[in-house]
This record gives sequence, structure tokens and C-alpha cells, in this order.
Amino acid sequence: MTSTPVIVDWSLYLPGVDLAAALPELAAAAPRRAAEPALPPEHAPDLLGRKGLLNKEPATRLALCAVHRALRRADGAPRAAGPADPRVAVVASSNLGNLATVVDVVRAVRRGGRGEISPLVAPNVSSNVLASAVAIWFRFSGPNLMVCSGATAGLDALALGSLLLRSGRADRVVVVGAEPADEVVMALANGGGARVRPAAGAACVVLEPDRGQVVEPRLGPVRASSAPPSMDRGLLRIGTATDGDPDVIDIAARCGDLYGALGVVQAALAAALVRAGNRPAQVVCGDTVDGWRAVDVLPGPARLVGRLASSPTPAPGTRPVD
Repeated sequence: MTSTPVIVDWSLYLPGVDLAAALPELAAAAPRRAAEPALPPEHAPDLLGRKGLLNKEPATRLALCAVHRALRRADGAPRAAGPADPRVAVVASSNLGNLATVVDVVRAVRRGGRGEISPLVAPNVSSNVLASAVAIWFRFSGPNLMVCSGATAGLDALALGSLLLRSGRADRVVVVGAEPADEVVMALANGGGARVRPAAGAACVVLEPDRGQVVEPRLGPVRASSAPPSMDRGLLRIGTATDGDPDVIDIAARCGDLYGALGVVQAALAAALVRAGNRPAQVVCGDTVDGWRAVDVLPGPARLVGRLASSPTPAPGTRPVD
């Protein structure tokens, strides 16, 4: 299978951020989604239901909420039942998602030995807990991968998701990025005197092979990139030099530093803007330590030829922009 992966749906879940105000481009492209509130992790039961969230970490709760929204599930909808789907894979990106738990467990062991560790908390020490929690919650039993590769983690996760589709290992890949902003993360971020504004949030993009979806954006290959000028984490360019000066969006400056989730956040926003505006986008993320990665998000073929603008009847495989 060699077809270009298609972004069939997406979500942005950034508690405390007024998306319409911070990202007016999104408000213009997808006003209903820009107006959807993102609840803080402690209020995740209002979206996901109360059963099963006990001892779930903040980043895991945010990831579950982002996937819930990307799958267009209603608020409070019951969890999926029945056999798990072996053709749906999960790739998650987060560098700090369970850091607070690791610190708490280390402190507990130092204080009183292994007997101080709760058996309910111990599983959260695994770096894969976020990806596995998403798979178990939504009953996806395909490949399950966790990416913790630093500032490029979000785009590294997209690259792995694309590879799973191209190799035929999955028919759908849920790529989710999430980071917390608890006291441990804040202390780590600012311990060296750097002025970093960590943000708690998540985003999700759902990838599928090209089955003739004529509107949904295409995801190009993830590649190495040079550092974008004057950017600490990365940028999103909408448009190219051939169709005028590209618009540049610095999500970290507007919404806070989402670190390992930033690449997925950028890709989700790019999908919304490309689908609505018929202009290609380029996502760049990374830093001077971890290097830089980039990916292009391209309009679907119907957008490229402009058919939908002149036809009142939606073409096969389409869904509403908002």
C-alpha cells in the first residue's frame, strides 16, 4: 500500500485556551469546533463518563478527551462495547505525560520502600500508559506505539502512523499527542531559568489510506528540516510562495508550549485550515537540541480542482467542513 495518508478527522483539546480568540484562523474555518469547550482533566468525566477514569493521569485524561472529540462521539456517550478492532492502531506522543507519577513513586520508595507504592498507581509509571489507555478505552487492538522523542515527538508519531498505513498493518491510525502542566512539569521547564510556558492540552488526527476521499487533506512524508527563523518550537505555514506570502502561525506563542504534543496540535489545525481554505500547509516543529522535522498537509483532489465551490451536491466521501 503506497497511497498518501488522508486526515479524515481531527480535534484540538486545549483547556484554558479560547480557541476562537487565540486562533481566529480556526474560528473562520471551523467555527463550531473552535467554540467547543475543553474541560480541565479533573472534569473529564463530564465528557467521557465517570466509569474507568480513577487513577488516570491528567495527560491520559486529556488524550482520551481529544480522541473522543476526533471520533465525533457525543458528550457523555457510553464507552464502546463488543470486540476490539485489530485494524485500528494508536500512536501517541508525550514526553512528560507520566513524569509527576514517576517522581511521586521515586519519592515514596525513598521514604518507605516499595511497600509505599499503590498497586493502582504503579501501572502509570510505564511510559506507554497513555497510548495503551487510549487503545483500551476505545477498543483499538491494532499496533500500539508511544513516542517520547522530545520536541519532534508529534511529527515522529505522524510518521509512524503513516508507516503503519502504508505497510498495511492498520486500516486506521489514531494519532494523539498530550502533555500536562502540573507542578513537576513547571519546575522542570523553568529549573534552568528559561522562560517557558508549559501548557496542558491534547490533539488528535485520524489517518486512513486514500479511499477516494475527495475533500480530506493529504499528509505528506515527514522529513528532516532546518530551524524556522525566530521560533523556539516550530511554526505552521499556510500557503506557499507561489500563491502569495504564506501566513505563519506560532501556536506555542499563542497557546503555550505543548512540547511533545505540538506537532499533532499543528497537524490538526493544518487539517482544518487546509480543508476549509484550499491552500497547502507546512508544519515544522522541534528545537535546537532535538532537531527539526517538517510535514506538508495538502488539499484533497476535489479542493485542488475547485469542484466543490461550484457544485451544490457534495461529492462522494465528503463530510461537512465544520
